[in-house]
This record gives sequence, structure tokens and C-alpha cells, in this order.
Amino acid sequence: MLDLIAVNTTKEVTACVIWLHGLGADGHDFESLVEMLNLPNIRFVLPHAPYKKITMNNGYEMRAWYDLYGLASGTPQDAAGIQATQLEIHHLISEAIDSGVPANRIALAGFSQGGAMALHTVLRYPETLAGVIALSTYLPLQQALATEKHQANHSIPIFMAHGDADEVIHLETAQLSHQVLIDAGYEVEWHTYPMAHSVHAHEIEDIRQFLIQILP
Repeated sequence: MLDLIAVNTTKEVTACVIWLHGLGADGHDFESLVEMLNLPNIRFVLPHAPYKKITMNNGYEMRAWYDLYGLASGTPQDAAGIQATQLEIHHLISEAIDSGVPANRIALAGFSQGGAMALHTVLRYPETLAGVIALSTYLPLQQALATEKHQANHSIPIFMAHGDADEVIHLETAQLSHQVLIDAGYEVEWHTYPMAHSVHAHEIEDIRQFLIQILP
């Protein structure tokens, strides 16, 4: 089971957002952003990824949701690692449901590698969820989507955002993922911001409005 931080803005919880951090960070990375969102009645679950040796970083061990061999188009992907983390996220969703929050009041969010996991998991989840927020990221295992996607979340609200000066995950990579989703019939709320691989102040307000919309 994943270690995590749970942030409650009020005692009465009616919704849940599971927020996945990026490579080398941890669950504390987005605690301050959660405070800025200031959304009552939502529990934010901020899990810590386990430590893994990352091939792209010469085998250096850091917190990661799956191994990375590179970020260029066509680079092999760690399908087994992605699928293992997908099951861990399923456990987090089940825990939220067991606590009394229905599936359609649960959203996933993530930044960079965490955003990739959020997208991957939501599109395959067998119960309808509230939405997904994918920040500065891409859609992994794109070729498998056609056979693995689940109809339960074919109409899920998707928020994608990227920096136009991102040198880690290039804007073109995110745009390709966006187009793959559109071609597969998904509706995507797409945003770009004048930033690198980070979070923009205007982006935080847009995220807030999106969450108010999907978790009123």
C-alpha cells in the first residue's frame, strides 16, 4: 500500500481528489496548491510514489510511479510498472468509496509522471469517476487505449494543461496525446500557459473552476 497524506478542508467530506506528484517529488509537493484551491468538503489524497531505479537517470533511485527509458517519441515504456501503479490507484479509489464517497464524486489529478498515471488509470477504470486533471504530461501506452479503455469513463471530463516552454515534456508531446484522446472520442478541456515544467497562477484558478464544475 502507498504511503500518503490526506488533506481535509472541512469535517464533512462529500468528494475526493487523488493527486499524484511528478518524478522525484512526493505527496508534499502539492500541499500548498491544495490550500490555495480552498475547496471545502473535498478530501485531497496525496500519495507518495515508492522509490525506483530510473533507467533514464542512469539507474538513480528516486520516487517514481514507473521506470522511464526516455521521453522522446517511440521510446519503450515500462508497461508492467504503469499497470502495477494502476492497481495501487485502484486501491486508493476503493478506500475513498469505502469511506463513503461515491465513485462519481472521485477525481484523479497529477503532474508530469503523476498526470500520465492519472490519465492512464481513469480511462480504464470500470466505474464512472468525476473527472481527471492532467498537468504538464502525456498519455502513456497510447496504442493500448483502443482495446483497454472502459466505456464507463468514455464521457469523463478531462482537463489537460501544459507550458509552452516546457523542456522536460515538450508541448508537442502533450499536443499529440491531446489529439489521440480527441480521435478516440473524448472531450478535453485544453489549456496552455507561459511557463516551463511547472504550475502557473492562472492554471491554479482554472483547476479550481474545473473542480467546482465536476464536484459541485
